[in-house]
Amino acid sequence: MASFSMEDFVGTGSLKKLLPKLLDDGWDDVPTLKIMNTEDMSAINMNQTQKDALEMRSYLHDRSLMQYADKLEASGKCLAELLNLGISDLSSQFAMKRGHIARFMDRTSQCEADPIPSSFSLPARKPTNPPSRNPSMFKNPSISTRPKLQAMSTRSNIAYDSTIEQSIADFKIKDGYIFKGVVAALPDEPRACGCIQQPPIVDDVASYSSIENISVQKLTPEYKIGMERLVKTKTPPMRVSDLWRDKPSLLLCIRRPGCIMCRAEAHKLYSKKPIFDALGINLFAVLHEHIESEVRDFWPRYWGGVVLLDKNMDFFKALGGGSLLKDKFISGFLFNPRARANYKRAKAMGIEQNFKGEGEIKGGLFIVGKGKSGIAYQFIERNFGDWAPLAEVVEIGTKLQNQQLNRENSIASRDFE
Repeated sequence: MASFSMEDFVGTGSLKKLLPKLLDDGWDDVPTLKIMNTEDMSAINMNQTQKDALEMRSYLHDRSLMQYADKLEASGKCLAELLNLGISDLSSQFAMKRGHIARFMDRTSQCEADPIPSSFSLPARKPTNPPSRNPSMFKNPSISTRPKLQAMSTRSNIAYDSTIEQSIADFKIKDGYIFKGVVAALPDEPRACGCIQQPPIVDDVASYSSIENISVQKLTPEYKIGMERLVKTKTPPMRVSDLWRDKPSLLLCIRRPGCIMCRAEAHKLYSKKPIFDALGINLFAVLHEHIESEVRDFWPRYWGGVVLLDKNMDFFKALGGGSLLKDKFISGFLFNPRARANYKRAKAMGIEQNFKGEGEIKGGLFIVGKGKSGIAYQFIERNFGDWAPLAEVVEIGTKLQNQQLNRENSIASRDFE
């Protein structure tokens, strides 16, 4: 499975010795590194072998095929050459499984839901020519070039142009979702011919007072190159409202970190980190129980951001209007066609799973505005494995950013007068 560990991503090949340079120039997490283009690579003096390696590894990461990255890079072939190999060559030379070969040769899609549309791009600070890592890419329209991201010279200070708001506005809410402004859930389907009733979900957004005083404990930091895998010393509990004191926050409430569907959702969401960086939104994953081995397996492989422990399950209670939303395995999964479809979607991503921990408490997602502005969005996991639609999440984030800009402009206008 594709990991958000930088060491896992670069592997043992030509990119390994570049890690210190990448850290110095702010390319210190996998989602950001993957949107490098030719000019960005030239700025840190990457040679052609390293450029080819980054393109190939990004392609494999999108398709959850990183287990083949070292072998493919060692072949000395660029991505375009590898894609022109036949099934027998990929099988005999790289021991690639037949199902993985099909995924590798599918150039039209990534192995994840809600991919970034082709119209989306992280804008450059000034007009640039279309980037290309390899002249052969122009001969094959199936391989797309990567968008431009400008990095500052220090650490992870990344500058974004204001036109990103228009780019993000290209996301559209797709049919089939129930969108109630700030409260959303996917549709339900009849279970066992209507003999089993779906547990009810709340229609009203949780009150801000129900979450602002929640006590949480930080289990992991945000992952960067070369840092310790977990917080070594036990951190003291903190008031959760401190997290969104200065910036809006997205909190993904995870039912169980070993669940294949929860891992898939976390991985899919965190892969869009550059978008949330541009919107000024912090990302947090929230667990309701602490099993250290499960945290180690979950972070940073499936989630590279901060992981929090909500020991009293207050976020999960808020999703249920004051009580926990729960469902049984038989009624909630075996007799639920939508939950089974969610499982198949996650399994197609090549994700491993286990059954450790409590798995009946349903999760969801909150987007909380800066300061005391309140809950901007609440998604409820109606069926096991439901994901908050990325288009919906990005739309809410864009509205928050626009509101903040309008407030700042209004204050600036008053001061000028």
